[in-house]
Amino acid sequence: MSLLKRLRSSERGAAALEFVIIAPALVMMIVGIARLGILFMANAGLRNAVAEGARYSTVWLATQNRRPTNDEIRTRITNSHFGLDSTLFTSITVNSGVDGGINYVDITADYTVPMDFIFFNAGNVTLSETRRAFVQGT
Repeated sequence: MSLLKRLRSSERGAAALEFVIIAPALVMMIVGIARLGILFMANAGLRNAVAEGARYSTVWLATQNRRPTNDEIRTRITNSHFGLDSTLFTSITVNSGVDGGINYVDITADYTVPMDFIFFNAGNVTLSETRRAFVQGT
């Protein structure tokens, strides 16, 4: 009986027990913040890649006397090295048109970011970016 009374009043190991209880939540919070940072970096990279594709669509290739083709614009976007994995692009569409006598190119790119946490997989987040570039007629 006295052993049980001594164990109940002892506070040895209380800090270790509290750490064991709070550690999983703390680790999940740190991993969640890191995954959110990766998501923001992917969004910035996608925005940069689509903007680069839009800029490239307005370039006149003087050596070839023509504008870049849609496939060349897609390649320029997927080759962007701003934190993106080219295999995670789900679609890149390039549409040309005329609005009020002004030629334009609409570029839309979709990029999938896997949200893998340590203890579970939260699925994928799909980011989308659209940019319109006005081009001179040929």
